[in-house]
Amino acid sequence: MTAQSDESGPSGGRTRHYLKPTDYLNEPDYDLPRLEIPERMHRRILFKLEVLYGMQRARETMPELERLMKVFYAHKPQKLREWDKEFIPEERFSEKDVILITYGDLVTNAHRRPLQTLTYLADRFLKETINTVHILPFFPYSSDRGFSVMDFESVDPHLGTWDDIVELSREFRLMFDGVINHVSSKSRWFQEFLNGNPEYSDFFIKFSTNEAIPDHLLALILRPRTSELLTPFKAIDGEKYVWTTFSPDQVDLNYRSEKVLLKMIDIFLFYIRKGADIIRMDAISYLWEEVGTRCVHLSQTHTIVQLFRDVLDCVAPHAAIITETNVPHSENIEYFGNGRNEAQMVYNFTLPPLVLHTFYSQDASKLMDWAATLEKVSDTATYLNFLDSHDGIGVLPVQDLLTPEAIDEMCWRIMEHGGFISYRADGEGGERPYELNSTWFSALNDPNASESRALQVDRFIASRSIALALRGVPAVYLHGLLGSRNDTQEVLITRSLRSINRHNIEEADLLKQLENPDSHVYRISERMAVMIRARIGNRAFHPNGDQTVVRLSGSVFALMRVSPDASDKVLCLTNVTDREIPLSIPADTRTESAGAWKDIITQRTLAVHAGDLHVTMKPYEVLWLTPLQETGEHNAGSDRG
Repeated sequence: MTAQSDESGPSGGRTRHYLKPTDYLNEPDYDLPRLEIPERMHRRILFKLEVLYGMQRARETMPELERLMKVFYAHKPQKLREWDKEFIPEERFSEKDVILITYGDLVTNAHRRPLQTLTYLADRFLKETINTVHILPFFPYSSDRGFSVMDFESVDPHLGTWDDIVELSREFRLMFDGVINHVSSKSRWFQEFLNGNPEYSDFFIKFSTNEAIPDHLLALILRPRTSELLTPFKAIDGEKYVWTTFSPDQVDLNYRSEKVLLKMIDIFLFYIRKGADIIRMDAISYLWEEVGTRCVHLSQTHTIVQLFRDVLDCVAPHAAIITETNVPHSENIEYFGNGRNEAQMVYNFTLPPLVLHTFYSQDASKLMDWAATLEKVSDTATYLNFLDSHDGIGVLPVQDLLTPEAIDEMCWRIMEHGGFISYRADGEGGERPYELNSTWFSALNDPNASESRALQVDRFIASRSIALALRGVPAVYLHGLLGSRNDTQEVLITRSLRSINRHNIEEADLLKQLENPDSHVYRISERMAVMIRARIGNRAFHPNGDQTVVRLSGSVFALMRVSPDASDKVLCLTNVTDREIPLSIPADTRTESAGAWKDIITQRTLAVHAGDLHVTMKPYEVLWLTPLQETGEHNAGSDRG
């Protein structure tokens, strides 16, 4: 995480101010003290290189890796080096952290560059609620809305410039995408490979024929797509079949080449100098390919993530890594390593489909069973809790938690609500659901239902409260923040199912809705803002705080959150049904003997009677209850629910 100014200590507390890219020197200053890599860190990095490339190649690679680190360090003025020394890894993330996920051009204005529009809207509307912006890939690309990168070190001129990124970083922390698994087939790297440039000869995984991988070995490979694994390309020395996990335009990089590894480490360090506080490792689970295996989560992949972590810990300790692995929970959390040596955050991919199932079934039992397993990883690592993103809602993460019938039910409901299903090859010649393509609001709400729009909004807000309450750092996609509905017209235009959740919004139209109290967008965004302000204002939601599932009713998702020092407590209750649910919460469940509790969302006070807290929760109601001290002040305006 970028360091803080003198207005706030390294552990937070007051408003935090972050370093900007302009705090780094434009050119390396070799008059400053040189980087001295501690011997222990040197051995750790060299060992990982040996695991990947063997002893001789590792020793040949290490000097170049050290050079990259030293060049980066020479860009750091003395004040950044001093802040590094004060940085407290345990306070990297706190209850104050909420991340907005957005493309650079989801909101457009014909008279302003898209990144300038994003900065304008963020400055105007988000400062009191959101402190971090994840800008999805903003580099020149050839397909997949940015994830087929042509140039990792340039800003797409249709979006803006590096100066626009700097401007956004003045008030917000930034998350960049490290799309390091693959590059565009139109990229200079791949074109040089096709042109026979020996410098790029081993950048990609190539075969001479399409039959190079036997069918029985091909069937082992886990892939999120149904396209062919090997794509033919015409090269200077004849046709080559190249490994393409995601699409014919997205060519996998070959990390068996140390040149590829060094190039990507250099790019990571460049991103940090340009303002990245968090770097998202996109599709990281597919990074290392080994014919004869599933080609996913291989030990070499984990070694590479740990190596990136070592480099950042050494020269940029404020920067964090988050891994994006849309897989079952047990595989996903492996990217924490031992809690201190791999990713500082992982996407909590099980959460979205499990929350969706909870609201479809109106039963929180499965969700509570799973949430009870979410133990604290360490004081320096945590989950990223989200419900929607630029992609669809992954099904793979719940294949071991839900029955096939429950997954089929989700698929049918999504289609009934106007969404689509994307499939992956199952390795046996068939296909299985991979993700549900829908906005989060439309996934939850049937547009043809006879229920009121107010009830649908309540259901939507209730679902979002769960991601905000869970241990970790919450993130929300821009269309989720606005309660956007499915855009099937965009799917027809682009012929991409994911476009249903990616449509652009005219700034003037958005402003009209945000300023109109009767509009759907206003009602959603205002209620989201109220919940977020309640979260960031209470230390009980710190990622390192305690979390306990409270089993009161299958109809109510209930968590007790406690701050790291146990001074703040919040009992989080979410009615996941369209019915009123009476609750009697005994004192031993609350672990608190207060005479009254206050809902920090509505500021409503609930009195305790005969030792128990009695409340009747309205359909899809959310209560975040904190105990009041015995001052007698709670009597005014209190009620029994």
